[in-house]
Amino acid sequence: MYSITPAGERRLLWLLALTQFTIIMDFMVMMPLGPQIMQAFQISPAAFATAVSAYSWCAGLSGLLGATYVDRFDRRKLLLVVYALFAVSNLICALAPNFHLLLIARAFAGITGGVLASVIMAIVGDVIPAQRRGAAMGTIMTAFSLAAIAGVPAGVLLGAHFGWATPFFMLTAMSALICFAASSIVPSLAAHLQQKQPALKEVLPNLGRLLTKPDHVKAFALTFTLMVSHMMVIPFISPVLVANYGVAPADLSWIYMAGGAAAFFSSRIIGRMADRYGKRDLFRVLVLLSMLPVLFMTHMPHLPFIVMLLFFPFFMVLVAGRMIPMQALLTTVPVNTQRGAFLSANSALQALGNGCGAWLAGLMLSTTATGQISGYSTVGLVAVALLLPVLWWVGKVKAADDQALPT
Repeated sequence: MYSITPAGERRLLWLLALTQFTIIMDFMVMMPLGPQIMQAFQISPAAFATAVSAYSWCAGLSGLLGATYVDRFDRRKLLLVVYALFAVSNLICALAPNFHLLLIARAFAGITGGVLASVIMAIVGDVIPAQRRGAAMGTIMTAFSLAAIAGVPAGVLLGAHFGWATPFFMLTAMSALICFAASSIVPSLAAHLQQKQPALKEVLPNLGRLLTKPDHVKAFALTFTLMVSHMMVIPFISPVLVANYGVAPADLSWIYMAGGAAAFFSSRIIGRMADRYGKRDLFRVLVLLSMLPVLFMTHMPHLPFIVMLLFFPFFMVLVAGRMIPMQALLTTVPVNTQRGAFLSANSALQALGNGCGAWLAGLMLSTTATGQISGYSTVGLVAVALLLPVLWWVGKVKAADDQALPT
């Protein structure tokens, strides 16, 4: 364990949180910018879905493969190099003159983002003692809430007033500043290099065994299916609201801000309920309840903007809330010695599910002659249909202690 002062530890954690913030915002801000990007490049919903999916697929694959090489470098050097490449990927996104270059840039951003997520977790594991690691993770996880409440709405406002590329210019500048700060705040983290690293011929089979262990496969299938259903609906909310309901792009920021704030304040309540009433039972309840706002969102009649604004927090609390008991349940599946590797693999499969969901929904959508998006109601029905087997399958996901009990 590295020796670091309490003040240095706090600086490091908040730096890592800011790094995570830019990674999450880079992924999330793409979705509400959909209407402007589709118009700027004259692309279909399916093409836009491909751009969203490219990031998720590449992030998932790079995060999964990262397990084979992230322990072979000084954490500080790897963080600085990959984060600099992440900043470059956002600059290329902002300057992309055509959709093909934008697609390549999004894939490159996904590759670097997936590796960065693995490096951040590795740094926390190296520097923070186990008894304080939960609090440290809590600090870093604030990045998700900050991105939803502040990052995405700010990006949407900038995009609406100054063009869709502006949020990516902002991310480039932020990433460059954070990378510069990291060069002085993050210490050299190379003690793990003194240990003999397993050969690749050993690492890959170990990864394969982790991914194919029957109890792990059940958990991975639950994650993947839920994320496919989740991302069939989420990326197309903004394009549909703008094209079909006449919502101004600038007003989307209020909708996302309201939803992000509601999810932020409800997440701790849902977490306590999961501990009190049981993770599986609460997960089933939230999945069932989430079907209602999903169907309403995808079959919504024309409503005043204020009604949409009041509805979106309800949508976000239930749709995002079901992830909390599921993630809590999944932490109990692996044995202690495999928990880190299992959760890294699960995060990668979650990203792959995100990409598959957005891509599948994009294939089901089309643009009419009047510029409206059709097929969203069908997308909602399929997303809900995918949730039905999840209600049954979650019962097959067992904690490691339960797996050892005789049947």
